[in-house]
Amino acid sequence: MLRQSPVSPLLSLPGAVPAEAPDEGVAAHYGDLFREQRALADGTGFVDLSHRGVVTVNGPERLSWLHLLLTQHVSELPPGHATEALILSAHGHIEHALYLVDDGETTWMHTEPGSQEALIAYLESMKFFYRVEIADRTDEIAVVHLPAGSITEVPEGTVVRETAHGRDLFLPRAELSAFADAHGPAIGVLALEALRVEAHRPRLGLETDHRTIPHELGWLDTAVHLQKGCYRGQETVARVHNLGKPPRRLVFLHLDGSEVHLPPHGAPVRLAADGEEGRQLGFVTTSARHHELGPIALALVKRNVPVDAQLTAGGTAAAQEVVVEP
Repeated sequence: MLRQSPVSPLLSLPGAVPAEAPDEGVAAHYGDLFREQRALADGTGFVDLSHRGVVTVNGPERLSWLHLLLTQHVSELPPGHATEALILSAHGHIEHALYLVDDGETTWMHTEPGSQEALIAYLESMKFFYRVEIADRTDEIAVVHLPAGSITEVPEGTVVRETAHGRDLFLPRAELSAFADAHGPAIGVLALEALRVEAHRPRLGLETDHRTIPHELGWLDTAVHLQKGCYRGQETVARVHNLGKPPRRLVFLHLDGSEVHLPPHGAPVRLAADGEEGRQLGFVTTSARHHELGPIALALVKRNVPVDAQLTAGGTAAAQEVVVEP
């Protein structure tokens, strides 16, 4: 059972509409979804991600210890260098996705809302005799996202995780309202999700299910180091990479814009030629309305679905683009 996420004080801002699962606790939007998307794309505003879990690891052996547990090479992670990593099951299935940065003394990470307790339980079980201290910082630290190109001045002393997609700030939760007053406009999570779908970036719990392996989502490129030593699930990663193909692949869908409703998460994907009685070949993982592209989605489909096949997603006509090669 996931822990309930903190409720953001920014839900009291004018026009704020609360987000639904898995993003409860923050705003879906503030009254104008497309304006908010355009602002993000232009590098202005910020996104309140204060519902996400925040975990820190302290101690002189923190990086060498994390290196043993994660899919990513982090034993020599330089201070200020952002990375992402996964924790896998013994069979190679994805259990956690972590977004990390080390400040030279502490490793900071944020993870999916409410999942931090399960993450900490696993990390604590693997401490053994290593000199590390693990802490849940969710109640005191809020994640705030600044888009790529933003010139917003970061408050002094704030830990920053900077990537090609923007900067994640680990901001004291008590400073969130003051930050919003000084650096608005606030932008809802639906705008950020639309840009995530456009960029083909997977998200744990949406693009994944209980049997997803990293190869299916393109996470080998960003969250897995193929030359590092052993970690839980590494045998599956190496075997599929070297000897086989993943059973499914992530695709990007352009949806029929004449439809009023977006196909929800889990909606079946079928060959258009087979009609709605045809065999299910996959499912929609995330759908969104994009300010330029119109209705779009990500879906997980069987690897052998032809790359030029016309599909339907929850009954809506869909043209696919390859994300992960078959």
